[in-house]
Amino acid sequence: MAAIAGSAVSFARPVKAVNVNSVPFAGLRKDNVAFRLHPVSQKFAVCCAAKKETVDKVCDIVRKQLVLPEGTEVSGASKFTDLGADSLDTVEIVMGLEEAFKITVEESSAQSIGTVEDAAELIDKLVEAK
Repeated sequence: MAAIAGSAVSFARPVKAVNVNSVPFAGLRKDNVAFRLHPVSQKFAVCCAAKKETVDKVCDIVRKQLVLPEGTEVSGASKFTDLGADSLDTVEIVMGLEEAFKITVEESSAQSIGTVEDAAELIDKLVEAK
C-alpha cells in the first residue's frame, strides 16, 4: 500500500507586529522567524485491486522469467520495461502466468499489461470469471 503525507509549517515564536501603514517589513529581522515541521495526517492511500497473494505470485514469476539478479526489487508498481523486459519477454511472462494460474489471456488484454499490478488485476478477474 502506498501513502502520501505532507508537512505543515508554523511559526515557533511570535513575530513583531508591523503597522501596515508603515514601510513594509520595518523592524523585522530574519532571526524573528523559525520554522517547525509538523506531521500531517494521511490524506489518502492508494490501494491495489488485486489480491496480495496474486501480486506476490506474479512478482515471483516475473523474477524467474526475466532471470533477475538476487535482491532486485519487484513490486506491484514495477513496470516490465523498467525491469528490462522487451516485447518477447512480456509475451513469455504472460505465457508463464497462464500456466501458473491455469487461465487464458486474450491478446487484447495482454497488450494492456504494463506492470505487475496490471497483470495481477487481470488474473484475479479471469480466475473469478472462471
